[in-house]
Amino acid sequence: VSAGVYGFFLTSSNAEEEEQRPPPKNYLWLSILSCFCPAYPVNIAAFVFSVMALNSYNQGDIEGSRRLGHTALLVAIASILIGLLMIAILCIVHYTTGKRKDYL
Repeated sequence: VSAGVYGFFLTSSNAEEEEQRPPPKNYLWLSILSCFCPAYPVNIAAFVFSVMALNSYNQGDIEGSRRLGHTALLVAIASILIGLLMIAILCIVHYTTGKRKDYL
């Protein structure tokens, strides 16, 4: 018998199930990938949420780690979409506004 995360006593079978649980996804690789997109405040926030999810899991807060990991996923996806939109706008502006030659 051992004390659980919230102070409740767990039987040995519940404690074994708790230890066999895989860690929640923190999407660290996706947030690092999003740092290459030009949406800097947003992708840094995704990286911070991902690291916070990893720290929450290491401290034993499984539910908090799951929530922070999901938030990191959403912010990383938003960062990638914003970055791709900015690249598309930059390319459109660059290739459509060229020097025009005025012939008389």
